Amino acid sequence: MIHSVRFIAVLDTNVIYPVEIRDLLFWFAHYDLYTPKWSTHVFDEWRDVMIRKGVNEQEAEKRTARANLAFPDALVTKYNGLIKGLSLPDLKDCHVLAAAIKCNANVIVTNNLKDFPIEYLASFGVDVKSADDFLTDIIDLNQELAIKAFRELVVNRRNPDLDEYEVLARLRKAGLTATANYLHALV
Repeated sequence: MIHSVRFIAVLDTNVIYPVEIRDLLFWFAHYDLYTPKWSTHVFDEWRDVMIRKGVNEQEAEKRTARANLAFPDALVTKYNGLIKGLSLPDLKDCHVLAAAIKCNANVIVTNNLKDFPIEYLASFGVDVKSADDFLTDIIDLNQELAIKAFRELVVNRRNPDLDEYEVLARLRKAGLTATANYLHALV
């Protein structure tokens, strides 16, 4: 069940880079709705994407450092030895599964589902979910705390300041349609 910090989720780069998805994932983790995990590979990819999108290198480093400071136990280490023994449709994603295996994660959260075959991941005791499915599951299991986390996200949102409905619109635009609709129904 997704209901506490005992539930461990490895976050793939494609759910960390879009700020709207990352913010909601991080606020839910801050409220102990789950435990986030990532690898140096994921953060290297995140840094590369930020730089390609126009974020300067110093700012990219600052953002990754802040994430690691906010969640000091999130960084998975000593998973490299597992990578070569894994086989995924895109071999460049094996580091994500290796990190998930190493930290005994329950799920990999990615919007790249096609490269993480459910049956193969199940053989390691790992599930895979899109960010939208993962977040709606979390909301479903603890609506009150999820709304509290969402409202905290809104209050702390800067550049630009947005109200709840503007944040919900951005979540929809980022592909979190079911999540935004669920939150909208609860606010």
